Amino acid sequence: MDILSVLGVLLGFAAILGGNFLEGGSLASLVNFPALLIVLGGTLGATLLHFPTRVIFHSIKVLLLIIKPRQFLLEKQLKKVVGWSHVARKDGLLGLENAANNEQDPFAKKGLLLLVDGGEPELIRGYLDVELNTIEHEEVQAAKVYEAMGGYSPTIGIIGAVVGLIHVMQNLTDPGSLGAGIATAFVATIYGVGFANLLFLPIANKLKAQAYGLLQAKEMLQEGIIAIAEGDNPRNIELKLSGYITHNKSDG
Repeated sequence: MDILSVLGVLLGFAAILGGNFLEGGSLASLVNFPALLIVLGGTLGATLLHFPTRVIFHSIKVLLLIIKPRQFLLEKQLKKVVGWSHVARKDGLLGLENAANNEQDPFAKKGLLLLVDGGEPELIRGYLDVELNTIEHEEVQAAKVYEAMGGYSPTIGIIGAVVGLIHVMQNLTDPGSLGAGIATAFVATIYGVGFANLLFLPIANKLKAQAYGLLQAKEMLQEGIIAIAEGDNPRNIELKLSGYITHNKSDG
C-alpha cells in the first residue's frame, strides 16, 4: 500500500476542515448537497463527453494504483534477461522457446518469440516500439482523464456559484431563502477548487508516474531482448541494463 497517497488525501482534507474549525466555522457549513451535485455531476458529465468509453473504463481500472502501485522489480527482471542470454549463448535462440511459452508478461513473450523466429534486431525493435507506444498511450490517457477532471472541476464550481447567486437574486424578497443560495454559491466554489487540487490533479500526476515506471520496465526488457538478438555476451547485457536500476533508485 502507498501510505503517502493515503496520508496526502487525509492531510489535505484535514487541513481544510481544521482551518475552517479554527476560524470558528462548523462542518455543517461546508456540507451542501446541491453544490456537490453540481460540481461532481457537471465534472463527470464533461469528462464522459471528453473521452471515449475505453479510456474511461481503463481510468477507473487503474485508479487502484494510487493506493496499491505496481511493483517494478527491476533487479529480478535483470536476472531474468541475463538468464535468457545465457540460454541463447548455450543453446542458440531456439533454446528460448520454452522461456517464451512460460512467460506471463505479453510484452516479454512477444519479444522472446521474435527472438526464437530469428528476427533481426531492428525488426524486433520496430515491433516492440509499437507495443511500447500503445502501452504509453493507454496509460497516459488514463491519467489525462483525471487531469481533465481537475481542469473542469473549478469551472463547474464557478457555474455552481453563479447558480447560487441567481437563486439569491430571485428571492431577495424572501430573506429565509437567501442563506441557502449564498451557501451554494460559495461552497460550490470550494468544492470545485478543492476536488481539483486535492484529488483530481494529484491522482493524474501519480498515474503518470506509474505509467512512466511501467514504460521504463518495458524499455529495459526491450533493450535486453535486442542485445540478445545482437549476440552480446551476458556480462555486457547485465552491465548495460543495470543502468536502469541505478536510474530508478536515484529517482526514488
